[in-house]
Amino acid sequence: MSALPFITLGLQLIGGLQQKRASDRAARAAQEAGEFNAQIIERDIDLLTRQRGIVNSNFLVEQDRASIAFEREIQGAAKAGFGYAGFDMSSGTPLAVLRENAREFDYETKVREFNNQITNMQITDAQEEAQLNAQLSRMEGGMAAASARAQGTASMINSFGQAAQFGYEAFEAGLIGED
Repeated sequence: MSALPFITLGLQLIGGLQQKRASDRAARAAQEAGEFNAQIIERDIDLLTRQRGIVNSNFLVEQDRASIAFEREIQGAAKAGFGYAGFDMSSGTPLAVLRENAREFDYETKVREFNNQITNMQITDAQEEAQLNAQLSRMEGGMAAASARAQGTASMINSFGQAAQFGYEAFEAGLIGED
């Protein structure tokens, strides 16, 4: 009786197990790649949070500067001009001008607040999109891992089936079995 059929049978079984191990390694690599990509995407969420802090800080500084500039430059210039011209500041046109300036300033302040809110909404949307992309990356990694595992299992089952068929045919042909 020749050892060749036993060697062939053993090699088929070993080949199937090696394909399964290789597929399992590929599955781990796919899972790790998905997680790595998700972590990079989540880093963007932190950067967006920092960006929000900077935008809001700049908004507050801009509001303070605008208030000071309004009082000093616009209202101060109007008061000085009317006072220099000898107008009574307590009534009439000078007071109407100062009120109009204040209304215009309030409008500009509301526009700046609205723009800041829009910017914050855009940052929130970008954060949500990044979070969804991170989840998608993890899902894709899991899907690729599951696919690789399934492929490895199918290869192992196929090689075991081929080995069994070879063993059966070798037994029928009298190459292995009873002596």
